[in-house]
Amino acid sequence: MAVKGIKTVLIIEDDPYNRELEKALFEREGYAVLEAEDARKGIAIAEREKPWLIILDYQLPRIGGLEALEKLKHNQETREIPCVFVTASVSGEQRKELKSSDACGYIPKPINTRTFVEQVIKIAVKNVDD
Repeated sequence: MAVKGIKTVLIIEDDPYNRELEKALFEREGYAVLEAEDARKGIAIAEREKPWLIILDYQLPRIGGLEALEKLKHNQETREIPCVFVTASVSGEQRKELKSSDACGYIPKPINTRTFVEQVIKIAVKNVDD
């Protein structure tokens, strides 16, 4: 559940290790963190909680990251929430898909734990302010 006065981040990531790592990094910086292990649950949480930011894995089971992003951006309740992809491998074709999507941007895995939160916020805020 979102906490009043604290910015809430939703992490949609199927790998429990990556999800816990990203969660810990954001919580250490004072953010409230919601989490989902798949896109279906993540979309439902986003609709209900309306987080400030969504971090979305590109390769998710059943509903992939791009399809999830499309659902979020076509939903009146979630379309304005900035979304940043975090992905392990990006081919040239996937890079084109990410750049042409409604995502704010992406960060490659493995993440740099010292700069991850700053990178994500910089991408999200830049696109919110544009």
